[in-house]
Amino acid sequence: MAEINFLRIVSIPFDENTYVLYREGLASCVVVDPGLEPEKIVEVLQERKLEVVAILNTHGHSDHIAGNGTMKQLYPDAPLVIGYKDAEKLTDPEKNLSAPFGLALISPEEDETVKGGDIYAAAEIEFEVRETPGHSVGHVIFIVKDGSRTIVLGGDVLFRGSIGRTDFPDGSFADLKRAIEEEIFTLPEDAIILPGHGPATTVGDEIEGNPFVGKPAGYQG
Repeated sequence: MAEINFLRIVSIPFDENTYVLYREGLASCVVVDPGLEPEKIVEVLQERKLEVVAILNTHGHSDHIAGNGTMKQLYPDAPLVIGYKDAEKLTDPEKNLSAPFGLALISPEEDETVKGGDIYAAAEIEFEVRETPGHSVGHVIFIVKDGSRTIVLGGDVLFRGSIGRTDFPDGSFADLKRAIEEEIFTLPEDAIILPGHGPATTVGDEIEGNPFVGKPAGYQG
């Protein structure tokens, strides 16, 4: 089967990462976490002649869902998918944290919800769902196996040398630490983490060097 390609599109003002995944030679693609500059996503899709067949949200914070409306307008048949515990954030500006910034952002409602252990398939790609609360109570990550590669669509759980904030109303450092240790650090060390902000990293690099949850913080594996 053809290799999976992934494109990263960065939206200001939070430097949020949107990812587009597709198999080489196919026109269908999946968009993960469309952000506050959806026109950038549309430009990439048009350049590559790609057709969105699913929209995945790792969690319901505004910088990760702001482009949902544009995506649904352009691709109405593409299901909007989010973890079941975060679905309510899509249409609640207080809970999706847009109201404090004066945006009052509302996304279209979800078409489907997922939970840990689910396999979501679209564009001939299978996404394994794992629940990773701590930054947001309903946060999920999507794991893709592509031959010998493991790719983690990680949202705001684990960054290069850092972790997601846990000071939001439904945040918890203890939950985030547990989720990282149980759901991410158990993956192959060469697994590629595509985070919601900042550059890519690997599981091994974060085990060895992450000052919040890795070996420098006492992680023993």
